[in-house]
Amino acid sequence: MLYDAYEMQRSMLAGASAMANWGAGLLQNPANPFSYMGGGTVVGSALSVFAHAAAPRGKPAFGLTSTTIDGREVAVREEIVLRKPFGQLKRFVREGVEGSPKLLIVAPMSGHYATLLRGTVERMLPSAEVYITDWRDAKLVPLSDGSFDFDDYIDYLIAFMEAIGPGAHMLAVCQPSVPCYAAAAVMSADRNPCRPRTLTMMGGPVDTREAPTAVNTLATKRPHAWFEQNAIVTVPLMHPGAGRKVYPGFLQLAGFMSMNLGNHMMSHFEMFKHLVKGDDSSADATKEFYDEYRSVCDMTAEFYLQTVDLVFQTHALPNGTMTHRGKPVDPAAITDIGLLAIEGERDDISGLGQTRAALTLATALSDDHKMYYMAEGAGHYGIFNGSRWRDKVAPVVEGFIAAHND
Repeated sequence: MLYDAYEMQRSMLAGASAMANWGAGLLQNPANPFSYMGGGTVVGSALSVFAHAAAPRGKPAFGLTSTTIDGREVAVREEIVLRKPFGQLKRFVREGVEGSPKLLIVAPMSGHYATLLRGTVERMLPSAEVYITDWRDAKLVPLSDGSFDFDDYIDYLIAFMEAIGPGAHMLAVCQPSVPCYAAAAVMSADRNPCRPRTLTMMGGPVDTREAPTAVNTLATKRPHAWFEQNAIVTVPLMHPGAGRKVYPGFLQLAGFMSMNLGNHMMSHFEMFKHLVKGDDSSADATKEFYDEYRSVCDMTAEFYLQTVDLVFQTHALPNGTMTHRGKPVDPAAITDIGLLAIEGERDDISGLGQTRAALTLATALSDDHKMYYMAEGAGHYGIFNGSRWRDKVAPVVEGFIAAHND
């Protein structure tokens, strides 16, 4: 019923958004004499903010058509390397450029699309042949395609690395740090030739007992049954995945928005003021951020519930109880993969020490294969997007990959 109520509300808001957008266009049209009156500008700006906030959103495009390498502009195109029911491996092909390190960026499966990492991809394109995990919205996957759980996630990562081939590197942003670490351990134990040369983990919840945040507390103060009863819904008939049990993206978005509701309200108020002043470029920057931030997708119930259990409640990886297909996941199997742990000083989602724990768990890995970096002043999103990512964090990642590329 919750999902049906949401869809009804979304349909109603879509109509209201369209009407508000029409009204804003009318009041802001230079040909309309009322647009030159103070009241017309204010009302038009308010309608524009509402129209943007209430507009329905789908999957955004990456929109990366070029990059600059050694001062030369190079065309970029997207290519699907491998398709699977719940995700595909996407490659950003730089026309005429060869010989760069191959890098798989593993996007979070946590309610947002892989395009949330557009800035991450864009910054790494000049120095690497970039691939990304392009996860699919679970409500679009028919029940006939089966289920997708934590084991399947690890299997997908292994399949993606094998599709790229030997010698590739892996970069996990936030949530996938744990399954990426598990995949690296499984591939190392099997001596898989396609195991990553390096694994960079950024703001990942490897051991959430370290400096627990509000997100960690929420996941631990309620029993597993509570999440199953209150966070899981059934996909309505209007979608291809009708009948599938999912954790809906709109609940995840609501949770993130409520954590910093005051900041989000101020952002929209600032957008309103920019529109009133005619500063469209500043308003557009805010709109672009929220276009991405509000574009959400569902994840399967089995994967969500297992993540809550394994990562946040039982701490399976640091406790040594994690398994994959019934076999233990042993961090000590990692003996030749470079591990880089990156944390943000002001990360309010994955606290300091949670990602660094991955280095301690790899007991058989030499110190020259381990590195830790804390991004001063950076919050959670700042370690993979924005100026701190571009100017401070990315050079560390590039240097680490270069040092372990042979």
